[in-house]
Amino acid sequence: MKTKVMEAVSNKLRDFSGQNIYVGMDVHYKSWKIHIYSDEFELRSLSQEPDVERLSNYLNNHYPRANYQLAYESGFCGFWIQRAFAAKGINCQVVHAADVPTNNKEHLRKTDKVDSKKIAKGLRSGDLNFINVPDIGLELDRQLLRSREQLAKDATRIKNRIKAILKLQGIEIPVLYKDGRWSRAFVKWLQELDFKAISGKLAMQTQVNELLFLESQKKNIDTAIKELSKTGRYSTNAGLLQSIPSIGLLTAMILLTEIGDINRFKRLDELCSYCGIVPNCHNSGEAENTGGLSRRGNSIIKKILIECAWVAVKKDPALLLYYKQQITHIISTL
Repeated sequence: MKTKVMEAVSNKLRDFSGQNIYVGMDVHYKSWKIHIYSDEFELRSLSQEPDVERLSNYLNNHYPRANYQLAYESGFCGFWIQRAFAAKGINCQVVHAADVPTNNKEHLRKTDKVDSKKIAKGLRSGDLNFINVPDIGLELDRQLLRSREQLAKDATRIKNRIKAILKLQGIEIPVLYKDGRWSRAFVKWLQELDFKAISGKLAMQTQVNELLFLESQKKNIDTAIKELSKTGRYSTNAGLLQSIPSIGLLTAMILLTEIGDINRFKRLDELCSYCGIVPNCHNSGEAENTGGLSRRGNSIIKKILIECAWVAVKKDPALLLYYKQQITHIISTL
């Protein structure tokens, strides 16, 4: 009887129902640094292997039935950790590293322990702004578009290497192929070039073969993107976006997959900030300084919006007129 009473008292004392437990995580490939706070105290600091199950069991064993709040910085691991904890019913959020409150001492003494502690403190004080976590379908669609962009960059690098080989050997590109297009005829000319040694031809053929492979992969992805744009999730909005001058299918799909649900932005300023099309500002007293575009924001959207804007002003007279008016206004204020 006495044992049962003691167990009941022990269970009651270890019931954290209604209590908040804040967990800051600094996640790496081989280990996680964990810092735990309650509303009143700094509780524990520990390290563990990157294992959601292990941390979940630790919290349940040491702080049963508490209201767990976890957070980690966005990075190489993406959102799988957040989704794994969410599947267990544990609230886990992702934060931008630059948005974690940091004092000068923490900035000068940066360690994994300090980083996890800052996140836990930010959770407790409510000072953290969380990143929107896309659903897994949107994230994978986004990855398809980003893979296409990466293939295009890789193909450009190979083309530059091929041109470097030609320059190194003093080989001039015929006038017929100087229009900048990498046509089948031009690629065939590259393959038929005669070098003074077989090693030179092999080097060129290796680069050409890699370029052809990348181009074939890019065509496959282009086909997949076209089919994706016809699905119910994207078809209507993709069609509307393509009605805007300068926006084609690829650009429309990049915007849709990168932005996701546009209704998550409460104000236009928030959308502009996410897209990276807001200026750097430094105001002090009577001095007001406005610089170029902020480095924050989605670099993919920022780049593609700038490219589209340059094309749009050439196609749409109204946009061209507005552009000229803005340029005149900027010049007059200088």
